[in-house]
Amino acid sequence: MTRRNWIPITAAAVAAVLVAGGIAVAAVHPWSAAEPDAGGVATPTSTTAPSGTRSAAQLRTDFLDRYVRDGRVVRTDQGGDTVSEGQAYGLLIAYAAGDRERFGEIWTWTKRHLLTDDSLLAWRWTKEDGVADEQSASDADLDAARALVLAGAEWDDDRYTTAGKTMAGAVLDHETATTDLGRILLPGPWADSEPYRYDASYASPAAYRVLARATGDDRWKELEAGSSAVTAAVLDKTDLPSDWSQVHADGSVDPMPASGSDARVLYGYDAMRMPLRYAEACSAPDRALAASIAPTLRRTTQLAAQLDLGGTAVTGDRSALAYTARAAAEQAAGSSRAAGEDLRRADRTAATTPTYYGDAWAALGTTMLTSDVLGGCATAAGGQS
Repeated sequence: MTRRNWIPITAAAVAAVLVAGGIAVAAVHPWSAAEPDAGGVATPTSTTAPSGTRSAAQLRTDFLDRYVRDGRVVRTDQGGDTVSEGQAYGLLIAYAAGDRERFGEIWTWTKRHLLTDDSLLAWRWTKEDGVADEQSASDADLDAARALVLAGAEWDDDRYTTAGKTMAGAVLDHETATTDLGRILLPGPWADSEPYRYDASYASPAAYRVLARATGDDRWKELEAGSSAVTAAVLDKTDLPSDWSQVHADGSVDPMPASGSDARVLYGYDAMRMPLRYAEACSAPDRALAASIAPTLRRTTQLAAQLDLGGTAVTGDRSALAYTARAAAEQAAGSSRAAGEDLRRADRTAATTPTYYGDAWAALGTTMLTSDVLGGCATAAGGQS
């Protein structure tokens, strides 16, 4: 089976992704990277928002107010269901907002309705059927574990720490595989046969660091190295990462379509998260992976919602996420002026159509790129403008 939350949303549907900085972090949080890798650089805890854009704090509040109902993150524009990814996004956003009450509500709902016997999260829930898809999705499990251990450390709550470490162990046990390039993150336990399905946007170097520190398990270091190696292999094949790939045991990689009903291999709504994940990384080589796609994305000022792997538009639709992804790539490349311009483009594109997915990445993306609150190390501004 394959994940289904990649299904394309309408033109402006991936709303206000990373539209602003403006976040002020009162203190460096326990999981901020005070000691980046050799070759990395120490980063400030906050940056200034582009003129006329909304603050990260406002984006987080807007998301929580609009989509969280009694602890359930509702995909109001997709039939009113709930997916584990959304619950994980809600946990990260509530933690970054310092909203302990809503964090607790979201985790209570998640634990009650989605937590499986394997300590992972069932992917989809509906009011009519309850759990409608019991398979887990590793990006959600990884983000939820990250949020829980961050919250446990910040709020001195052993319940969250224990839950996060337990889920982290389950990710390693059930959602990773070893290849000649190293340990990689599988999209879920259902993908444990070779050739392995791979989504570069699921990998999160910052989350790996947070969980390695919380658990002391060296497999997280293996996963960080292996994921980076496979993502680099994906980018060696094409100018842009594909939404999905397959990885063979010998480490060879092939881009592939996201779904059997669409034979196109695209840089779209999944892959656009990859530069955001890698731009917040704490090592310079990881950030360089995000920066490497900037030249391809610069070929045209106006970006479509989906591109082929050479950077050519395959749709006339527009997406705020496309501009946010390029902003992340530009920031990682040190082009702060270009990043700021893309944040403004994202804000203008997103203004008319708020959606669950877009609003989640508005809050998360802004936070990841302008603050260390989630344990990342995104630079505020590079050396060139």
